[in-house]
Amino acid sequence: MAIDTVPPLIYAQLNYLLTHSPLPIKVEHMWSGSKNNGLLDRFTLLIPFCLDYIKWDVIYNALYPLMAPDIIFGPEDESFRPFPVSGEEGDLKSPKNSLSDWNCKDPTRLLSLILELRDLYMTYQRKRVGDVDDERVKFELSTIFPREGIEMYMTSGVEKTEEVRFAVPLLDMDINKMVTGCPWRHQQKIFLQVIFPVGRKYMSASAAPRLKLVSSPELKALFSIEDFRLPAWLDGMCMAEYLPILEEMLQTQIVDGVASIDVRRKFIAALAPLFGRPVEADPVRILVYSLLHGWIKQKADLSLLCLPGLLQKGNISGFLWSVYVFGTFFPSTPVPKAISSPDASKFSGNL
Repeated sequence: MAIDTVPPLIYAQLNYLLTHSPLPIKVEHMWSGSKNNGLLDRFTLLIPFCLDYIKWDVIYNALYPLMAPDIIFGPEDESFRPFPVSGEEGDLKSPKNSLSDWNCKDPTRLLSLILELRDLYMTYQRKRVGDVDDERVKFELSTIFPREGIEMYMTSGVEKTEEVRFAVPLLDMDINKMVTGCPWRHQQKIFLQVIFPVGRKYMSASAAPRLKLVSSPELKALFSIEDFRLPAWLDGMCMAEYLPILEEMLQTQIVDGVASIDVRRKFIAALAPLFGRPVEADPVRILVYSLLHGWIKQKADLSLLCLPGLLQKGNISGFLWSVYVFGTFFPSTPVPKAISSPDASKFSGNL
């Protein structure tokens, strides 16, 4: 985003949104609403919702920067009207409306507007799901009503299969605080995606929905979520019965995985006297570690240690490299040699 092509007031609000949003909102692309001035005053935001992204266009006018932006929602959300006009369900001048007292000089206003619209969109989608003519979906809604933080989405259209998607947050624990030294800016969560097809009368009411465990890319790099085996969805089960079983299994593995980080650090530290000083490390995940254990003239001997993911079961593998340095250049010719796994039996806990 070139600062000199974005009006200052618009840039301040967009920059604040991207740096302070509790959600990982992204800008897909920017463009100008005028062919003459070339100022970028319009952009598309990718807003996380129900384990996917919704696209909203934010339309400013560089010629009238004091005015509030227009928000254009997706074509599938034509019936979404977050701020009813006067005389309908509400009043445009309502103090709860972020546009009613717009202040272009306040950099926080765009973020407040987007978060408010997202909350209203969540209510809108929940109503759509509640209106679905499907007894199983209605029953599932009634059983999970007490759980907080569940997002849901109704897909429909000529070219789309009608289905209801649930994004259920799992585990009432602060994973960010559990992992010492984690660089994460956003709160890390694990979700269960549950997808029910609707409008198919011939399908068995007890058939299992499509299930998938989902986490953020940062957390996925630490905990190998895709390697976690989901428990079976038994005949006649509902989400209210399935979720406690899943959470108990997942919590046990997460706690063990976090505990193994400290064990891995101690294990790596014990290797230093044998393999030499470290030259590269992964201080948080402790999945990859390389050490320099020899330097003779222009030859450097390196070892690379690879550990399995924190939710994986596997052996430790390692490689030895010989790197030759010529003059001021550093081309390398790796010659990998498999070595046996170091003896970790004396370390308590699982690596």
